[in-house]
Amino acid sequence: MSSPTDSLTADQTHRRTPPFSFEDLPGLMSLQTGDEKHGPAATSTLDVLWVLYDEILDVSAAALDDPARDRFYLSKGHGPMAYYAVLAAKGFFPVDWLAGFGGAHSRLGHHPDRNLVPGVEISSGSLGHGFPLAVGTALGLRAQGVDSRVVCLVGDAELDEGSNAEAMTVAGSFDLSNLTVVVVDNRSSSHGWRGGVGAHFAVEGWIVQRVDGRDHQALAVAMRRTAATVPTLVVAEVEDQS
Repeated sequence: MSSPTDSLTADQTHRRTPPFSFEDLPGLMSLQTGDEKHGPAATSTLDVLWVLYDEILDVSAAALDDPARDRFYLSKGHGPMAYYAVLAAKGFFPVDWLAGFGGAHSRLGHHPDRNLVPGVEISSGSLGHGFPLAVGTALGLRAQGVDSRVVCLVGDAELDEGSNAEAMTVAGSFDLSNLTVVVVDNRSSSHGWRGGVGAHFAVEGWIVQRVDGRDHQALAVAMRRTAATVPTLVVAEVEDQS
């Protein structure tokens, strides 16, 4: 990914303060050094995360506890570098924190922790947990009469976990129109998906859209387009990592 920020040093970006643009994200991500970064897993989600926080989600650092806020669940929690960069860019925590990524005394672990990182709704990393939690949250918000969206990001390989198949069925059965799942598809699942990822959601009653996972306009249109009575799936196709 090439951008004007690629020419900035990490130290130059480190001194900057919000507001940031998408072009600043590579510099912010470069502050997060060390082993076990899961770089490809993180960069595959970068565009989706930016569009969500820049154009879609009704959530802000100033209203973290607002009961009416939208909820975002990063189920693909094993590659949180892009997530941290976007949250810092949007002012949820200081940019200074990024340089400590993965350190023994850092709030920014290799898996995001909702008790340590402002803006993180769920602690994730163990695959197959975020999607079922999103289904439960969508049901709970509907029962309380709260008109908020729940958006959950999963990886295509993560769908190998059986808990996701159950969540897919339950969400379709309960017509959870306040739930959107975004699958970042880099063709890394163990067995692949006969008919494509979307076919399995469609048979359970979901509305399904496939878009270029690097096209911000297409992502925004797809993530805004929801159905009145059924949940929404957006398949964001990115570079092959299989």
